[in-house]
This record gives sequence, C-alpha cells and structure tokens, in this order.
Amino acid sequence: MIRDITIGQYIPGDSLLHKADPRTKITLTFIMMIFIFMIETYWGYLSLAIFTAITIIGSKIPVKFVLKGVKPILFIVIFAAIINTFTISGTPIFELGFLKPTYEGVNVAIKMAIRLFLLIIIASLLTYTTTPISLTDGIEKLLGPLKRINVPVHEISMMMTIALRFIPTLLEETDKIIKAQSSRGADFDNGNLIARAKSFIPVLIPLFISAFRRADELATAMEARCYRGSEGRTRLKQLNFTENDAIVAAITISFMVWVLVFQYIS
Repeated sequence: MIRDITIGQYIPGDSLLHKADPRTKITLTFIMMIFIFMIETYWGYLSLAIFTAITIIGSKIPVKFVLKGVKPILFIVIFAAIINTFTISGTPIFELGFLKPTYEGVNVAIKMAIRLFLLIIIASLLTYTTTPISLTDGIEKLLGPLKRINVPVHEISMMMTIALRFIPTLLEETDKIIKAQSSRGADFDNGNLIARAKSFIPVLIPLFISAFRRADELATAMEARCYRGSEGRTRLKQLNFTENDAIVAAITISFMVWVLVFQYIS
C-alpha cells in the first residue's frame, strides 16, 4: 500500500505538459478541480476521463504508474460510497431491517467516487510533469502579490514544495523500516485493528528519527550553498509564458467550456 502512493514524484519527459510553464499547470490544475464539481452528468465525467487519459498518454507517463497512485484511496472511496448509499433518502432499492439503500444514494456514491479518482489523478499529473524547483518558482510567482503585505511567499512556497517532495522519500523509508522489522519477526498483517495499530509503533519511532535527520541534512546542505531565503536570490532559469503554454491552456479551457455548454443545453 505504501509503495502505491506516487503523488510528489517527478517523471522526466519532453511532452507539451512537461515543457509548459509551472504557473500554467498550477492554475489549470486548480481550475480543473473546480470544474470536476461543476459536472453533473455521467456524459461529462466520461468526457473528462477520456480527456485525462489522452493527457496521460500524451505526457508519456506510464498508465500503470498513474493507476497505482489511485489504489491508496480505494478504501476511503468504498467507505464513503457505502455511507452515501445507506444514508441518503430517496427511493429504496430494498429494505433489510434498518438497511435501506436508495437509488439516489447509489447515484451520489458513484459520482463521488469518480470525482475523487479524477481529483487524485489530475493533481498527480502536476507533480509527475513538474520538477520540485519549477513547482517552487511557479507557486512563488503566483503568490507574488502577497509580498506587498509582507507575506513570506518564497518561504511558504519552499516549505510546500519540500513537504510534497518528501512524501515519496518518507514512504520509501517507511517501506524499508517495515521490511527490516518484519525480518526481525514483527507481524503487521494479523490481529484486530487495535493490535495492528500497536504493531506500527516500532515503525513510527525510527521513521520520526529518520525524518528529523533528513531535515537536518537538508538544512545543512542549503546553508552550505549559502541559501538565505528570497533576499537577493537569482534564478538560473527564468519562467516565461510561451506558445506551448497558450496551446495547453487553450486546449484545456476549450474542453471545459465545451463540456459545460453541452451539459446545460442538453
């Protein structure tokens, strides 16, 4: 399960999405997240799923890698779907004591599951196609106007990117610790929920120690390179909007407008 979490990882490539300005990708990602909740028809969800699949293929990101990143939320999706099915009032499918699943509940559960899956995949595409440094620069540029009210934009951007980048690193470390503990006789698979939770205590302690050690090493490395925040800092690569960004934005926005217009006129 831990090895299935892929958000935060970067996959090198030379696709249109890889070459796009990080500000363009961040902005379009947030717009797409809002757009997902504006869709009300299954036709709209199908269109978005096809569009997302074409984007993944065009970005040359392994489909298995993307699907693997969705596996960790399966339990959450199934649990939420069951709750919606049995708690939303409407026309009952059958009645078994106090259990009364409804057609309306099933409809909401299916739409909610589709939204969650698409949200995770679209958010993951941002990190799959953007390096941590570019992501930091993009967030800092977008939050630039907040500097006028003395908001430490660069520091906030750096912390957000480091936290995102550390997700796969800490997951890899967790996997190593679990394997090491298992080789010493630790049992993480058997027993009830409480027993299994207690069995993870020997994993958490070395994981916290490792996380603090890595943070200290990162701080030392940044200081050794004379990092002093945004004051007087220059960039090797300047962010510029190009024709490639216009193409990516035009395709994405045109698709969203087309889906919404078709949805409301049909």
